[in-house]
Amino acid sequence: MASLIGVSSSPFPTHTSHLVPSRSNSVSSLIQLKRYSVRRLLLLRVNCSSRQVEDAETESESKVVLPDTSVDTGISAYNWCAALGGIGFLETSYLTYLKLTNSEAFCPVGDGGSCGNILNSSYSAVFGVPLPLIGMVAYGVVAVLGIQLGQKSRPLGIGEANGRLVLLGTTTSMAAASAYFLYILSTKFTGEFCPYCLASVLLSFGLFVSSIKGLGSEEVQKDVGILLLTVLLVVSTLNNSYSVSQPSSTSSAMDEMEYFKTEITTESTPFAISLAKHLRSIGAKMYGAFWCSHCQEQKQMFGRDAAELLDYVECFPDGFKKGTSMVKACQEAKLEGFPTWVINGEVVSGEKQLSELAILSGFNMKEELTEAPTQALTEAK
Repeated sequence: MASLIGVSSSPFPTHTSHLVPSRSNSVSSLIQLKRYSVRRLLLLRVNCSSRQVEDAETESESKVVLPDTSVDTGISAYNWCAALGGIGFLETSYLTYLKLTNSEAFCPVGDGGSCGNILNSSYSAVFGVPLPLIGMVAYGVVAVLGIQLGQKSRPLGIGEANGRLVLLGTTTSMAAASAYFLYILSTKFTGEFCPYCLASVLLSFGLFVSSIKGLGSEEVQKDVGILLLTVLLVVSTLNNSYSVSQPSSTSSAMDEMEYFKTEITTESTPFAISLAKHLRSIGAKMYGAFWCSHCQEQKQMFGRDAAELLDYVECFPDGFKKGTSMVKACQEAKLEGFPTWVINGEVVSGEKQLSELAILSGFNMKEELTEAPTQALTEAK
């Protein structure tokens, strides 16, 4: 029995020993498979998330790059406005100084006469205001607006949109005025050259193009009506100014005339000589032009000797050419015609009789006529 038990019991442990390892292996394989699946899922999630991050970064980069490009374009255009406006400001400041001090401009090209004839002509002022001074203000405004718009700040405290519109309106006015003056140069000053004028034209057109580029074509199309109205206003203002500023005594048919001197043929009376001396002693001046017939008649009243004693100012000593302005002394006197007398601070226009001039100047005929022989005897001794 015992042997039977020993014999029969021997196989069971052996069989059990074979079954147990097989179960543990299957469990471990299941655990490994589960771990592998979990790792796969984690890798898939990581890969998906990394791809999503890369896609998001790519989209964000594309979204960021596009606005930066447009901003760079705007800044570039307004930087051009600032640079060109600064150059124009310097040029017009120099010309304004020359105008106010009555100095001659340095002309790097040509004999230099063309610059002076054009810059000192009647076209160099608008309603009495020197044209370089107007240009200096305009270029200064454009330069300031260009700098502030380029920095994305509020230009002159009026806001970016309004600042761009003001810039476009200013440059449009400058371009229209430059086109008008280019026409004047080609028709009134043929054969003459002014580098300052041409430089201002180029600067104005460059500023106009830069302001359009900065604002954008779509915005410009919305404001076409305002721009055309600005051009018409500038042209009409210049036309009215120059129609008023042209000398009234100048014939429209007279375009050019060389200076000439008319001989005085009449003899001077003692009264005329005494009156001429008196007028000179009190600082009275007679303003005239060599081509003015009334000026010559006024001199004939005084006679040859007395006319030489007058303090006479010739307003066109270098001849007359259409568009050429008078000398500075005549401009400061604000003449309305020829001849013009300035006696004791009073401006008297037109040809005057000697008796009228005597009354206006406070000339005492009796005292002067009685003192004249006495002075002659004293000089003879």
